[in-house]
Order: sequence, then C-alpha cells, then structure tokens
Amino acid sequence: MFYDYSLATERLSELHRAADDARVAHRLASARRWARLATWAQDHASRASRHVG
Repeated sequence: MFYDYSLATERLSELHRAADDARVAHRLASARRWARLATWAQDHASRASRHVG
C-alpha cells in the first residue's frame, strides 16, 4: 500500500512540475509576443511622427 501511495505522490509531483514548466513556457511566449508588438508599435509611431513633423 505504501509503495502505491509513494508512486502516486511522485507522479503527482511530476505532473505539478510539468504544469509549472508549461506555465513558464506560456508566459515566456506571451512576453515575446508582447515585446514584438511593442517594438512594432514603437517603429510605427516613429515612422508616423517623421511624416508629421
């Protein structure tokens, strides 16, 4: 019985680590997308301000 419980808790720990890794990966991908969008917006605003001034 203890062996089964030990395996189950180890599996649960692995699943939690995998979920944590997936969350970190998702946050990094999201941060990269936002950074690309911010860079695009900054470039677009810079080009627009050159045409105005």
